[in-house]
Amino acid sequence: MQKEYYEDILNIIKTYPDNKIKEALEDYHESDIADVLESLEKEDRLRVYRILGKERTAEIVTFYDDINDYIDEVSLDYVADILEEMHTDDAIDILNELDEDDKQEIIDRMENNFKETVKKIDQYEEDTLGREMGDNYIVINEKNTIQSATAQLIKQAGEHDNIFVIYVVDDDNKYVGAIDLRDLIVARKNDSFEDLIMRQYPYFYDDELVSETIGRIKDYAESSLPILNRSNQLVGVITSESILDVASEELEEDYAKLGGLTENEDISESTFSSVKKRIPWLVILLFLGFLVSSVIGAFEVVIATLPIIVFFQSMILDMSGNVGTQSLAVTIRNITDEGFKNDKKRKRKSIFKELKIGFVNGLIMGTIAFIFVLIYLVVLHKEVTPGAGYQIIEALKVSGIIGGSMFLSILLSSIIGTSFPLLLDKLHIDPAVASGPFITTINDVIAVVVYYGLTYLFFLLV
Repeated sequence: MQKEYYEDILNIIKTYPDNKIKEALEDYHESDIADVLESLEKEDRLRVYRILGKERTAEIVTFYDDINDYIDEVSLDYVADILEEMHTDDAIDILNELDEDDKQEIIDRMENNFKETVKKIDQYEEDTLGREMGDNYIVINEKNTIQSATAQLIKQAGEHDNIFVIYVVDDDNKYVGAIDLRDLIVARKNDSFEDLIMRQYPYFYDDELVSETIGRIKDYAESSLPILNRSNQLVGVITSESILDVASEELEEDYAKLGGLTENEDISESTFSSVKKRIPWLVILLFLGFLVSSVIGAFEVVIATLPIIVFFQSMILDMSGNVGTQSLAVTIRNITDEGFKNDKKRKRKSIFKELKIGFVNGLIMGTIAFIFVLIYLVVLHKEVTPGAGYQIIEALKVSGIIGGSMFLSILLSSIIGTSFPLLLDKLHIDPAVASGPFITTINDVIAVVVYYGLTYLFFLLV
């Protein structure tokens, strides 16, 4: 929020008489007012609620960062009244943030039609579009004329402000198509209403998963899109605001998974809740780490013969993990594009591109590693084989092994970081769970095998 807005709103609330505050705040956005209210003392906040009235207050509280912080300040009856002033999707979003006991008590205090709407939404499975849809839309029967459709629009606009796309249904509430608001406005009275209907306007089904449709929804870039049941009846819409919220939630969930969490973590939750989310992954990663250690242990003869090799181990493993994570991030971003998921040619192109990138990056980093290690060994006259003294040949061999290991590890990490999430997606497993920790561990195992394998080959066998 711009600083002057905050100061202006705060000044109005603190210095204006009560009968002037409501009018003075009419020109300010609800989000800016919410920011100010969150910083006030409880008494001042309740005074503003009373002054602004339930309808404006309902518009403001939807912008609170955490509604739970303010629910206890007012009665549950008041909360129920506020939620009934909101669009259904906003009210349900807030209800879902509340404790289960408070949620049910508030629903019990609501009017029957709202209760039925909440009940209908709750019937949908988690992560389906049905849980995200709302009732903020204009719907008109296909048998209308231009004149009667305009009258219907004006009438419904008093309840719904999502008017840029008008949805058309038949007598059985089955979806027919959509009309652009501009087309209806410029149409003449004697024009055909039928000609305005876009019958191929995109739609989605209420039981479709958000994760599988969010890419297509964003691609359409519409202010709202219709949601149908499997009988092709219009049951709701998903608006651009909801699309933004859903996309943000998906990104947060993927980010949590990239960090090795079972779900997104809230700063306000208890320590125990956070530990419960993290510990399953940490246990799994503990055993995966044991796998890496076991692989290293299999090369103990190499370590015993050439202990200096251990000194450069972390450099190889770190670079391998970093490159794998980069390829993974690019691939997961591509997978969210529905067109990419269904295009085998694009998938092959993606793998081939990462192969080329891995080859070039590996060549560059391998060369840098070779030069850096060689300079280090030569300048410090480092002994490679214990008791054998400093030998330039052995310094060159160690430098070559490290450079070659760096090249191969980066190349293989690029391939795995790209192909592994694609494989999981094909198996209908969320590719984000195969991210950060898993990819890093897999790449660690490969890097260890490559690094110690080359050392064993060139020092103990040759």
